[in-house]
Amino acid sequence: MKPRNLSSSVLALGGIILMGLGLYFIFIRPPLLPEDPRYIGTTVAEIQATMPGLLIWLSRVFWVMGGYIFTTGLLTVYMAVTALQQLARGARFVVALAGLSSIGWMAVVNFMIDSDFKWLLLAFNLPWIVALVVSWRESRQT
Repeated sequence: MKPRNLSSSVLALGGIILMGLGLYFIFIRPPLLPEDPRYIGTTVAEIQATMPGLLIWLSRVFWVMGGYIFTTGLLTVYMAVTALQQLARGARFVVALAGLSSIGWMAVVNFMIDSDFKWLLLAFNLPWIVALVVSWRESRQT
């Protein structure tokens, strides 16, 4: 099903971004980014020496997390081409809550830890915000 209005298309883009982010976490993301040891005040060598299984465990945690991120994106795309497009009752609320509790919260935490990726993750929130604003405007025009 193809989105028929701008708000649905923009929200679908947000879902696709999340799906890509999920695939990144599953297939590409290393167990530790350069910012991780820096944030906790140690080195990768010290981590490997004191906790030899940590990097393997973190890889598996990120596989699981990536699966959840991908699924959130998939469900967001589905919401975009169904409920938001038809403006089903509560659709905007669900879209707003999903954006806040997924990529929104990820961006907040990345600002808390001063991540190198905080601004990129904040930018990934724009499709949700734009989709909600445009959806509201579209509904007022009909």
